[in-house]
Amino acid sequence: MTTAGQGLSRRRFLALSTAAAGGAFAAGCAPASSTKTAAAGSTPGKTTITIMTNSGEFSPEEAKAASQALGFTVKTVEYDLTKLTAMLTSGNPPDVVRGLGATDTPYLVAREAAENLDPYFAKSTLIKADDLDPINDAWRFDGQKQGAGPRYGMVKDYSQDAMLWSNAALFEAAKVDPPSATTPLLFADLLEMGKRLTKRQGAKVSVYGLNPNGLSLFTTLLGMTASAGGKLLSDDLASVDFSSPEALRALTWYVDYAKAGIGPTVLNPDPNGWDGPTFQAGRMAITTNGYWLGALFATDAKTAKVARLLPAPQFDTSRRISPCYGATGLWMPKAGRNKDAAWQFMEWYLAGDPARKRAGGGWGIPTLKSLRQLMPQQQPYQKEAYEVQMAELNHFSVLSFTPYARVEALDTAITRALPKAIKGELSPAQLADTLNDELNKQLADGKKRLR
Repeated sequence: MTTAGQGLSRRRFLALSTAAAGGAFAAGCAPASSTKTAAAGSTPGKTTITIMTNSGEFSPEEAKAASQALGFTVKTVEYDLTKLTAMLTSGNPPDVVRGLGATDTPYLVAREAAENLDPYFAKSTLIKADDLDPINDAWRFDGQKQGAGPRYGMVKDYSQDAMLWSNAALFEAAKVDPPSATTPLLFADLLEMGKRLTKRQGAKVSVYGLNPNGLSLFTTLLGMTASAGGKLLSDDLASVDFSSPEALRALTWYVDYAKAGIGPTVLNPDPNGWDGPTFQAGRMAITTNGYWLGALFATDAKTAKVARLLPAPQFDTSRRISPCYGATGLWMPKAGRNKDAAWQFMEWYLAGDPARKRAGGGWGIPTLKSLRQLMPQQQPYQKEAYEVQMAELNHFSVLSFTPYARVEALDTAITRALPKAIKGELSPAQLADTLNDELNKQLADGKKRLR
């Protein structure tokens, strides 16, 4: 086992770095620390911590504000998986790292990369256990199940990512009745609705009827399979089965959507790269994006007038689920040298003034239940979205992700196989067999590397 100041052995590096499979990641393994190991190797009053995150979420200017508020220097480095690998394997990791709890947690824990934060939470004066939103369970993993065991990170804010935003004006123009804000659409009805809402100019689509792609194809299919009453991942999280009746139902639905040509696919991606600009331009009737997207409309009166948040669609509303596929937050590398200072930053950013400011901006549901009262309700669409979102919280659940592969690698395999199915060269059942072969090879290799 390496200590905080050492790099990884070549064997450990190879077990953790998976660049060829869709993204490099490696991390050191260090003895667990107590809350008294802060700022090792630093001079009191001269502590500096490094935050690896996206500048759009935490800018250098905000880092300066953090430095003033906390009394030590906070520096930022742009999040990059390859750079993170290099910093971790060299024994010089960032002190705090941005991550997606829903898909990163098992991977980090299996590689002993992330610090167990339970001792920090236990002593926190700002964060109380009964105030933590249930989404924070996405940052827990006991080695077998997500949502149980120690906490390895904390969410900054989140959305239930299978929810839908609709454009009421496009529904009216297409003479399609608007969906219910309380009863979720069935997937079959959603697909038919998307077809009716699509507008074409010759062979070109001028208005997308629907985009169900969400954050990730794999997690989208994971959630759809759960809605159908099944599991895409095995109980030991070491294999997938796209051929089960429930997973095949989800896969068949997606292939039908892609063949219909009513929204972005791997063969015909949205030129904008994501749904926000397309939806705001009135060129997408239904987009799969959670509550956070509504923050874009606060200063966009035209879109605010027509935007409607809807529940997540279901295969069977008797087993209604509405997961989060992101749970974006912060984690602390186990090999970090300034852990107490890192935790001070995490408390300030996740439960202090920045958290209150984010809650008021509508960029997601707050990580603390006590901050929900700050979610914006000034504009009519905001008030309606708030009510829909609060009702949807009753159907939230944590879906366990695998520790044996990164979601980017699994998505790459899916997008590589999909074109043949969209073109009709593979049936959904044949596509399922292909995906089982490709993804299970990745998972088996990832598990082998951890031995």
